[in-house]
Amino acid sequence: MRVALDAMGGDHAPGPIVAGARQAVEDSPELTVVLVGDQARIEAELGPDAPRDRLPIVHASQCIGMDEKPVEALRKKRDNSISRCWGLMASGDVNAVVSAGHTGAMVASALFNAKMFLPGVRRPGIAAFYPSHQGPIVIIDVGANMNAKAEDLYQYGIMGAIYAEEILGVTEPKIGLLNVGAEEEKGTDLTRGTRDLYQSSTWAGRFLGNVEGRDLHEGHARVIICDGFVGNVLLKSGEGAVEFLFATLKQELARLMPDLPGDAGPKMATALKGLKARFEYEEFGGGPLLGIKGACIICHGSSGSRAIRNALKIAGTMASERLSARIVEHLAALPSARSD
Repeated sequence: MRVALDAMGGDHAPGPIVAGARQAVEDSPELTVVLVGDQARIEAELGPDAPRDRLPIVHASQCIGMDEKPVEALRKKRDNSISRCWGLMASGDVNAVVSAGHTGAMVASALFNAKMFLPGVRRPGIAAFYPSHQGPIVIIDVGANMNAKAEDLYQYGIMGAIYAEEILGVTEPKIGLLNVGAEEEKGTDLTRGTRDLYQSSTWAGRFLGNVEGRDLHEGHARVIICDGFVGNVLLKSGEGAVEFLFATLKQELARLMPDLPGDAGPKMATALKGLKARFEYEEFGGGPLLGIKGACIICHGSSGSRAIRNALKIAGTMASERLSARIVEHLAALPSARSD
């Protein structure tokens, strides 16, 4: 399995990106990670003892900064690391792409080449994981498509459900539509149109209808669908809330520690650390871009080596499993429902 890794993508690249690649190939003997970016800087991070046969380098003289406009940057910087990664997958040299770089540039680079779409897919969507009492749930879309149509959300639910089955091992996951109320008449033209498509389809039995934001953590719906604007706000609000919660708990624990009997303090600290791990994005590495040929994981900009290692592993699993084949199979069986 060969995965192209944007070694220049991320807030602290290339250090933790290259370190994560080394960890991934050490953990997975069948994995080869193609490091794409500034060869001299990558070489310096790899060191002399790296397994170069499984960590080859493809030089890219440019990279796209987080503050750049994605489409403009892609056109001006033709030899950027993101485009080179996608080019490797389009040519069949790699099976998957991973980047912690500019999300907009990652999506735009895929959209520039419609041949990268799976047959039947209207627009790819980014999925993300969210904690619930039932285990991780999949939220899609969290940033790829800000101007979604009803058919996009319809397809996102199906792709998200197949992903939950194949990668998370969830049996027949239910699909919920993120909305401002549970009543059918609530929402916008987009949400009402999406609900109508589901209710008249063969997926009606898997569709739970509207789900409010406060109910996500219950996990009754293991797949939540929304447009990219709403999903991105939800995801980042959740990340901020978790950081705030655990920072506050840490402060309170430090204040109480002197008054706790025996080893109660260390035990509580260990429990909180385990609890936080359930919320950390690094466990899954990043969010998959669903609806494309091959596999793509888009990581958080602040990803460390652990997140990159896990993202590479999941990307390899996505590319080797029957995920894409199942998505094509199910979308081909759907009646035309285009709404653009």
